[in-house]
Amino acid sequence: MATSLKWWGKESHRGTPVVVKMENPKWSMLELEGPSDEDFIIGNDNDNNNNNRDNKGRGKNAKQLTWVLLLKAHKAAGCLASVAPALLGLVAAVKRRVAAGRTDADTDGGGGGGGREKENPTVKSRFYNCIKVFLFVSLMLLFFEVAAYFKGWHFEAPRFWGVKGVFDWAYLMWVFVRVEYLAPPLQFLANVCIVLFIVQSLDRLVLCLGCFWIRFKKIKPVPKGGDVDLESGEKGFFPMVLVQIPMCNEREVYQQSIGAVCNLDWPKSKLLIQVLDDSDDITTQSLIREEVQKWQKEGANIVYRHRVIRTGYKAGNLNSAMNCSYVKDYEFVAIFDADFQPTPDFLKRTIPHFKDNDELGLVQARWSFVNKDENLLTRLQNINLAFHFEVEQQVNGVFINFFGFNGTAGVWRIKALEDAGGWLERTTVEDMDIACQCELPESYEAYRKQQHRWHSGPMQLFRLCLPDIIRSKISIWKKFNMIFLFFLLRKLILPFYSFTLFCIILPMTMFVPEAELPALVVCYIPATMSLLNILPAPKSFPFIVPYLLFENTMSVTKFNAMISGLFHLGSAYEWVVTKKSGRSSEGDLVSLIEKGPKHHQRGSSAPDLAEIKEEIQLQEKKVGSKKKHNRIYMKELALAFLLLTASARSLLSAQGIHFYFLLFQGISFLLVGLDLIGEQVD
Repeated sequence: MATSLKWWGKESHRGTPVVVKMENPKWSMLELEGPSDEDFIIGNDNDNNNNNRDNKGRGKNAKQLTWVLLLKAHKAAGCLASVAPALLGLVAAVKRRVAAGRTDADTDGGGGGGGREKENPTVKSRFYNCIKVFLFVSLMLLFFEVAAYFKGWHFEAPRFWGVKGVFDWAYLMWVFVRVEYLAPPLQFLANVCIVLFIVQSLDRLVLCLGCFWIRFKKIKPVPKGGDVDLESGEKGFFPMVLVQIPMCNEREVYQQSIGAVCNLDWPKSKLLIQVLDDSDDITTQSLIREEVQKWQKEGANIVYRHRVIRTGYKAGNLNSAMNCSYVKDYEFVAIFDADFQPTPDFLKRTIPHFKDNDELGLVQARWSFVNKDENLLTRLQNINLAFHFEVEQQVNGVFINFFGFNGTAGVWRIKALEDAGGWLERTTVEDMDIACQCELPESYEAYRKQQHRWHSGPMQLFRLCLPDIIRSKISIWKKFNMIFLFFLLRKLILPFYSFTLFCIILPMTMFVPEAELPALVVCYIPATMSLLNILPAPKSFPFIVPYLLFENTMSVTKFNAMISGLFHLGSAYEWVVTKKSGRSSEGDLVSLIEKGPKHHQRGSSAPDLAEIKEEIQLQEKKVGSKKKHNRIYMKELALAFLLLTASARSLLSAQGIHFYFLLFQGISFLLVGLDLIGEQVD
């Protein structure tokens, strides 16, 4: 308890008030009173009152100022003292990471056991070798330019008649090649990327203006049939709904997802839940089957399906389940990935939009995240996904009535799926007022694999579906939106110019100064776009600079994935289940406790549970040598050294904005390359 001090009875405080904030939540805030006037005054009782009054006034001002300055100095010293341990801890982490010697080439595609395919080794090695060659050339040029700088040439060629030696002649030839052969194509490529950059920035600005108009006009999808009233059978709209939960080795989250879906507020006779298990781990299969049996005993209409051969991955799993004979009795299908936890009223808020609206094919829910504040990586992901749902999806849904399905947390009209020919072509409409909670990847390795899949997949779809889109019976505007805006601009052009402009062209312009990138492109436009991106997640505003740098860092993975998907390369077929930690929100846990009867835990006998635990322990011992480790990512590290090299070159030529951007971008690549962002494990 805080100490009760009755200072409110005093007429005024004496001295300088100081507020001390304790970081430990068990401590309260306590206001301390600074030294009184008498503590600062050394006076003579024999002096007259006027002299005493003047001395006290002068002493008070001087001593109070000294006291405040001392406090400021103490606070600054405390900040400096905290910086040193942080730097030491960072250096120690770097030394441990380097000593471990585990690189991204050692990974076996884990993260949930969903497939063991690695990146195509040929493509990966070529891409990495190009970066290494570029880095080597940049280092040589840096030494070359430094030598020229100390000769007083200041990066200009010496006069022909001033050439005295081999170095002078070599530098003269370098400047000639640079001006005549390197600068023109580099400047042309830079101008092309700048145009693409401006077009993409305008697209983002238009999206933000559209979102602002929706908020201003309070536009919101309203179902034609009205809300569901469970108490009124005559007015209620209760069609047959099939719920599918595809999963693969989801040991961490299977209980949460199954429990949340079984608690959906919908008539049990109108609801069937399919748990579609592609797990190749026998213990995980037993645990999931046991969980399904528990809910069956509680009265839930739920079935368990397992495939021995995992063809087609998630899409194949869903298609296999749709071929069951009883599916013909259902009108709608809701899909939830294993880490999604729908609220009990999910179907009540989505199904009514289909009533009296036969042209509606899909209702897509927004995603919310239970672990968005877990670490810096999850905070940065939340910025991107908040913009996607709050701005991109909402604007397309309201003004174009056309956008992409997010793969989960949506309700499909089964007839629309059949008419579209499966999962390749989609006609969609969404309700942005509905949210479904899920998890964000907490480690860079998991996020990297997820982003590779998310950016390779759209390019595969674009390559396969372009003829069908052109021949489809939809408006020209919708075709333009899908082909140019969705596929080309946001999925192909964005990772292309991000990687090319900021990771290749910008460092090269430091060594070929005849080709220039204006400060507007390097600093001001990216900062403005980052500010627009962060508007849907205002609490993330302090992370605007890390967000900008991290997005450029991720352009390496996205560019590689885009090329793989577009040109049908081996790594385009990677499907690795994103690793989950099994987090739940407090509301979900309370809901399950309230709705799930306590005897639900008695669904199996103690010996069965003991056997399962023993199997888990045995399996953990077998895979003990395959513990999780943070890795070193060679592409990111190579680009880090490249950008830092270019920053040193820009420092010599006094290019302020370019230097700071290259420096901080190089540091961000370094941190990501050493896997110092996100979840930290031994």
